[in-house]
Formats: sequence, C-alpha cells, structure tokens
Amino acid sequence: MFRNFSSQIAAAAVSKDDSKKVMSPTLRSDVYKVVDQAKVWISGTRGQAGDGVSYGALLSTIQKHFPEVKLGLESVGHAEHEVALIVGGITNMIMEYSMWDSMSGGLAMRTWVDSLIGAYGKAATGQKKDAIAKGITRGINHNTDVNLMTKDFTARIQIISALKSSELG
Repeated sequence: MFRNFSSQIAAAAVSKDDSKKVMSPTLRSDVYKVVDQAKVWISGTRGQAGDGVSYGALLSTIQKHFPEVKLGLESVGHAEHEVALIVGGITNMIMEYSMWDSMSGGLAMRTWVDSLIGAYGKAATGQKKDAIAKGITRGINHNTDVNLMTKDFTARIQIISALKSSELG
C-alpha cells in the first residue's frame, strides 16, 4: 500500500509540469460544496453509496475540474468503487486548490478529513460500512494524483494538524 504511494510521490517529484495554468474561479466554492455533499452521501443521510445514481451530482462537480474522472459501467452500484472515485476526485480538487493557496488548501483538506471521519462514523454498520472504508482507502491510495501535491501544501498540512490536535488534546 505505502510502497505504491511512495513511488508515486517520487515520480511526481521528478516529473513536474512547468506549464502555466490558471485556477478556476469556482474551485474553492466547488471544493466546499462537494465536501458537504459527500459527507451526507457517504453517511447515507441523502442518497447512498452504492445505489448507482446518487453520486451523479458529486461526479459532475468533480468533472468540471477533472473531466477525465469517470466511473465505468461495471463499477456502478458498487459502494466501494463509487466511494473511491468520489474520494479521489475531491482529494484531487483540494490538492489542485492548494497549488494556488496552500494554507487555504490545507484547511480544506483538514475539513475534508474531518468530514470523512464524521460520515464514516454515521454510516450504517455491516458490509456497506466495510465497503465505504475500502472505498475511502482506495480513493486515497489509487485515485489521488500525487502530481498535484506541493511542498508548501504538505508543510501546511502538518502545521494545521499539529495545531488542531493540540486544541483537542
């Protein structure tokens, strides 16, 4: 699991693209919109992971920024695959946002992690909850593009996490 992730990070460090890009004006608002939608979707409050249709609104917002993100027909209706796609897409959106404003991106990532923890805690127990857990792990390990990660972002994430844990501890 971690070997794959570390090799992706090493490859990302070597192959940085220096092309000039501009941040989408709706990226920040879209990030917080999908984080809120994903929280209720994963928890089963509105829609349900694995029903084959309720992820559509989330996916369309993610596709505004990452049009190549798609869910194959064989994966529709499988909670693990749907959750993995949405978790990876939202994580990519946050890392894209962090390229332009690393501190706000770090705060958005912390919000996303807290939302995932809360949603997972509210999800119904049983096989569905296990599929959601596997989907979250798969989304982070396999569907997240580490080429979007910057040095500033990782440092800010550590600072925010340290401050947050000292508040609670």
